[in-house]
Amino acid sequence: MAQIINKISQLINEYYIDPILHDSGYNIVNTVTWAVILGICIFGIVKLLRKMNVRITDRLTASVIPFILAGSSLRVIEDTGALEPPVSYLFITPNIYFLVFFITIIFLIIAKLVSKAAHKDFETIFALIGSAWFVVNIAYLLRLEDIVLPWVPVFVISSASILLYMIYFIFNRAGIGIFRNKLNLSILGVHLLDASSTFAGVDFLGYYEKHVVPAFLIDLTGTAMVMYPLKLLIFLPVIYVLDSQFDEDEESRTLKTFLKLVIIMLGLAPACRNTIRMMLGV
Repeated sequence: MAQIINKISQLINEYYIDPILHDSGYNIVNTVTWAVILGICIFGIVKLLRKMNVRITDRLTASVIPFILAGSSLRVIEDTGALEPPVSYLFITPNIYFLVFFITIIFLIIAKLVSKAAHKDFETIFALIGSAWFVVNIAYLLRLEDIVLPWVPVFVISSASILLYMIYFIFNRAGIGIFRNKLNLSILGVHLLDASSTFAGVDFLGYYEKHVVPAFLIDLTGTAMVMYPLKLLIFLPVIYVLDSQFDEDEESRTLKTFLKLVIIMLGLAPACRNTIRMMLGV
């Protein structure tokens, strides 16, 4: 029995604890585990928002974007080495997702209370709170580090924007209206930002990819440019399935909108972190 417990303990340390303690990235075991946990959390969060009487709409999705940026910039603060263990462990994936989620829920409650008192829509107040948090994080980062590579955000944003426009143009010309939906366009846009930030970091600046599948493909092809077709191969079918396979009742629309928000978060969070980190030379 003791041997079994020791073996389980070793596996937990190897696949879960050590990657957090040493910030060494992902392996196939913890990647699958975090994906399963994310799936469970999605349904839990949808139920929580319903209990809070918060409707999951495109407007709510837009108001969450500043919190994604705030969470990403918070992660960069840990990257600078400004935080010491054990506090720093809270700011490493996946812990930081839970931390940012709880902070975001607290601010959501505050926004709801303020909106009632001020007779304003809470999404605007919520977005302003998230924007203020993001600005504070950036101000703190600029106190810690200097901007050493200002071309990085220019490259990441411009290359992703050009590719997004080209894809939008091609689909429109072909009579395929999938990207006339703003959320669909946002999904592709943020994941192209993520691809561009990875391309810039790996091919130009000597960074390395921590995620299992992208790291394998980058090693296989010798370039992070493979991220562009990878993103298209994954998210074009995902968008199609979300738009074609969900019923049009309110519950299905709510779940579909929230899933799109999660997909946006999974692209925008690393794109923002990568870009800020490279810009500061961290």
